[in-house]
Amino acid sequence: MADVGGTYARLAWAGNATDGPLLQELRTYRCAEHESLAAILADFRRGAEIAQGDVTAVVAIAGVLQGDVLVNANLPWSVSRQGTERAAGLQSLCIINDFQAVALAVPYLRADQRIGLHAAENATPQWPALVLGAGTGLGAALCFADGTQRVLSSEAGHAALAAGTPLELEVVQALLQRWPHVNNERVLSGPGLLTLYAVLCKRAGHVARAYDAPALVAAAGAGGDPIARQAVQVFCAWLGSLAGDLAVIFGARSVFLAGGMATHLAGELAGGGFAARFVNKGVLGDVLRGVPVWRVEHGALGVLGAAAWTATDS
Repeated sequence: MADVGGTYARLAWAGNATDGPLLQELRTYRCAEHESLAAILADFRRGAEIAQGDVTAVVAIAGVLQGDVLVNANLPWSVSRQGTERAAGLQSLCIINDFQAVALAVPYLRADQRIGLHAAENATPQWPALVLGAGTGLGAALCFADGTQRVLSSEAGHAALAAGTPLELEVVQALLQRWPHVNNERVLSGPGLLTLYAVLCKRAGHVARAYDAPALVAAAGAGGDPIARQAVQVFCAWLGSLAGDLAVIFGARSVFLAGGMATHLAGELAGGGFAARFVNKGVLGDVLRGVPVWRVEHGALGVLGAAAWTATDS
């Protein structure tokens, strides 16, 4: 089983346990250090000394599969399902959307893996549940409790970014000078945070420093760069606004925030800006005040969901 994002690929063997899929030999690969997805899968197979042709793999990966080719904006290489299957020496390869996998994993989360951000005290997950996550890109899916379709996947990261404050409107206007379509992940992702920071620096006449996303978050916390601090605050509030929008659109009764940025921004997300914008939805604000939001702490959620997909045959 594998979960492949724009930066990292996480792989494990999956077995069955009474409380859900059991992951074994979990390994993490940096995608840019390998020439293809097939190279990563083959390396993992060889490391476990499994012969070619004996392995069935399920790969959760960002993007949309059109025929045999994956449409994705964030991977360092192109992906062909059949070509990857042959080159990796697999018996069969299934490719599913990464947030389809994350949503399938949500029912298996333990209570201590859910950190409350809003209306979560004494709450239990209710369905349908929105799963939203920012990392190298931005993903979202809806998880149902039962039925023939357990998960509704989406490409919400590529929908248009909606401004909710005068400052956000300035940011969107600035980004429209660079791109004819400004989607959600232009701002609400790891690279998007850096883009947001650059726009805010230019607006303030501030010299932008060279950061990656974790370094920018660290600088914001240390207090040495006020624009970094502003960028983090704007990012979290804007993410809260999108989470509220999607909860309204889908009629979600719970929200789970996943992805690498949720981990990096754990303190800021709990600070109030996210929750305030989550419920700022006019007449539906009262409804969202009762919708619990949790941040997820699980290092292999997509891998767990890929394993769950084999069990549910979604």
